[in-house]
Amino acid sequence: MTIVFNRRVAIAAALTAVTDSVVSSEDGRPKVTRPRATDGDDRSEPDWDEHLTITVGNQGADINGKDDRAIQAAVDYIRRMGTGTVKLTAGVFQLRNAIHLPSNLRMIGSGDDTVITKAASHSANIVDDSDWYDQEITLKAGHGFRVGDGVFITAKNTNNGDAVHVKRTLVANKGNRFKLNDGLRKNIWLTGKPKATSVFPLLTSEYSADVLIENLVLDGNRANNVNMNGNYGGCIFLQDCKRYTMRGVTTRNYNGDGISFQICHDVIVENCKSHGNADLGVHPGSGSQRPLIRKNHLFDNSIGIFWCWGVRYGLAENNFIKSNKDYGISIGHCDTDNTMRDNDVIDSGKVGILFRNDTRGRDFWANRNLITKNRISNSGGGSGVAIKLDGQTKDTKVIGNIITDDRGQAERIGIQVNADVGNVQLIDNKIEGVKTRVIDNRVP
Repeated sequence: MTIVFNRRVAIAAALTAVTDSVVSSEDGRPKVTRPRATDGDDRSEPDWDEHLTITVGNQGADINGKDDRAIQAAVDYIRRMGTGTVKLTAGVFQLRNAIHLPSNLRMIGSGDDTVITKAASHSANIVDDSDWYDQEITLKAGHGFRVGDGVFITAKNTNNGDAVHVKRTLVANKGNRFKLNDGLRKNIWLTGKPKATSVFPLLTSEYSADVLIENLVLDGNRANNVNMNGNYGGCIFLQDCKRYTMRGVTTRNYNGDGISFQICHDVIVENCKSHGNADLGVHPGSGSQRPLIRKNHLFDNSIGIFWCWGVRYGLAENNFIKSNKDYGISIGHCDTDNTMRDNDVIDSGKVGILFRNDTRGRDFWANRNLITKNRISNSGGGSGVAIKLDGQTKDTKVIGNIITDDRGQAERIGIQVNADVGNVQLIDNKIEGVKTRVIDNRVP
């Protein structure tokens, strides 16, 4: 056999062999084999051995103090460095304003010995009109506020009766007039009976990314604070953020939500405790994509996990969800393609897992969700339901769950499927101790 040597083909093959080892498998560009820190490029830095760490404590730390000013000073110093760690030593920190978190931050406590809490709330009437473009309010004499305080301004929109909410910080004053850190952007008129209240999230952020919060306790001092709506506050409240991780964090006793995040993506809540909060234990809020809620203890709240509006591709697994006043888990408006797996849902006040009837639009229900391998026990009162599917929820899979009740049958129900619900798969669910295992109200 004669072999013909083709020099051009041989050279091409050799070049291919060399470049294959460095070409990116994604789109053909060369792989980065020698990463360097380059101005404006955050993709190719090396894995640095050390970043700046600043300790904050009641005493003996880099920054000493017992309030929000000490913690915020450390956080702002790290912000200037670009990245780093704030280490909170053992002690109690009582806040008069929220701690505002930047991107690329690690906030690490000393476990249960690090407690962040807040002073009792107080309110004062606003006694002069402020337009939406103003950056000041006037408070009634004897208000009790001081520069640096966080305030939650509430009023009614006198055109339509809607509630108005504005979160700000008082940054300067002249008598009872206070300058705000930002413009109001809402009309705060006396006809709407406005007031300012000293409630705020304990930790909060907007438009930030890549943050770790770990090993600390956040206590909302619920008994001495008025309620703050979970769309604005909580022990932790995030808005328009991404890639946050909360690990080993306790959020407790907040007159509102424990952990609330709105339009936030790739948020991880892991090995946390959220309990004794007036409203929601964990609130993956509107539009949040791909939340991971895993191995948490969520108890003595109003609802353990509340999937809000348009939360998609999330996973809640291995959570212990107990003694929540209304529901263990609630899911509804456009919350699609989520999985709830291997959770213990115990002693829920009304329903263990509820699919809400959100009726505002053509197809606003929780579709294509998977409920599997959960253990749901002792749900509701005498007519309690373990799993209730309401509205026009469709393409739901309820597979391999164990539903039990040891309080006597009464009128209790294992799984209830209401009349307008679409396609549902009920497969291999074990149901014991209830009067009626399955009620399917759909027309055959």
